Amino acid sequence: MSDKIFKNMSNKTILHVGFDDTDSPKGMCTTFLAFKMVDYLKSQDTDFVDFPKLIRFNPNVPWKTRGNGAVSFSIKTGNPAKIKNKIKNFVEKFSDVENGANPGLVFLESENISENFSKFSELAMWQLVNRNNAKKFVHENNLDYFFMGNGQGLVGAIGSIGYMFSDHTLELISYRKKRKFGTKRTISSQSVKDMQEKTFPNTYNNFDDKKNRVMITPHGPDPVFYGIRGENVESLLTAKKIVQTNEKLDGYMIFKSNQGTNDHLKNQLTKDNIKTYSSGWLTGKIVSNPKSSKGGHIFFKISSDEFELDCAVYKETGLVKIASSFISGDKVMLAGGIRKSSKNFPKSLNVELIKILDFAQKKIQSNPKCLKCNKNMKSKGANQGFECIKCGRKSSKKESKILPRKLQKKLFIPQISAHRHLTRPEQRMGITNKPNQFSEKVSWFFRE
Repeated sequence: MSDKIFKNMSNKTILHVGFDDTDSPKGMCTTFLAFKMVDYLKSQDTDFVDFPKLIRFNPNVPWKTRGNGAVSFSIKTGNPAKIKNKIKNFVEKFSDVENGANPGLVFLESENISENFSKFSELAMWQLVNRNNAKKFVHENNLDYFFMGNGQGLVGAIGSIGYMFSDHTLELISYRKKRKFGTKRTISSQSVKDMQEKTFPNTYNNFDDKKNRVMITPHGPDPVFYGIRGENVESLLTAKKIVQTNEKLDGYMIFKSNQGTNDHLKNQLTKDNIKTYSSGWLTGKIVSNPKSSKGGHIFFKISSDEFELDCAVYKETGLVKIASSFISGDKVMLAGGIRKSSKNFPKSLNVELIKILDFAQKKIQSNPKCLKCNKNMKSKGANQGFECIKCGRKSSKKESKILPRKLQKKLFIPQISAHRHLTRPEQRMGITNKPNQFSEKVSWFFRE
């Protein structure tokens, strides 16, 4: 945040608001609640300091609803007590507690966000954080907070406030009118395809060309109509104009997000932190030849310097052809999430990314070749050697032949249909997004 912004707002207090887990599989959406809150706040004497943040945390936690996303925003207000009370009322009114939501809400009044917030956020990005740790955190830091149910949402609420961007994308999310909740969404597939072609590479993962599939619309009963992912505000607004639908929408809001950054895969998995549901990466050598299941999934083992680990590559990722070509001795970097052991399967890494670092030699034993006739000799029988049937030359043993490997030393990512919210798409490889300049004058929020 710039000094200029603070100077213009010097008579007000900075209030950071974080909340999570207001939705359930049967309805609602945490970003929609943010949309409702922002609509109210823009009618009050408040100033937004930045875009609302949509932060996706560890996607491997077992109790997530959809993309394990939490929301936060930072405002300047002259009446923080009033704002806190109103936001709490929003959470109480709109959270789908009856169907399993466990909302958490956290407030921080401060110009600076302390390091303990960011450390908490970093941990929630790749590990399982117990809700009791979140409750302890709000008490130790003397924070205003509120929760319903078991309070699991406090984890994302704290984490979304503490998240510090090193890279980011934006998402324009449009919302339906209440009467349309739960009804079928109708959108022009061709317009979405045209949108992606015309805005590439500044939007991403909005249309799957291989499957001719629209990627921007959810399929559940939640209030979201579509979400367009991209790099800057201008491209998102252009994309929105191209997309065609007959449904009259309630409005849209642009979020700043860590989607498309591989945030959850930045930490190295070691023998000390390789816990169930954690995410990260490791390097090692393949120590078992891959096996295929009836469903077309591939299973093998990798050995790092510290431990061996079972690995699974699922058919849906589109990476099975690569994994099935492994042989013992291949050196690779794998990234993904740790699956809980079960009766039929051991604890294993569900692979999301594969980077081939080096190949082992693939050798086969073959009958020796006659140097004179340039033809393979025939076996004379068990332990009787080999003989050229043309000239009679003999040899006592087979020859080793090195076969060429068709794999490339490169990074392989899942096909688009299997991308998670956090998966970095190919067009974003090597990109670190520059901060998008925030201004209240930018069309980041619109309500019909």
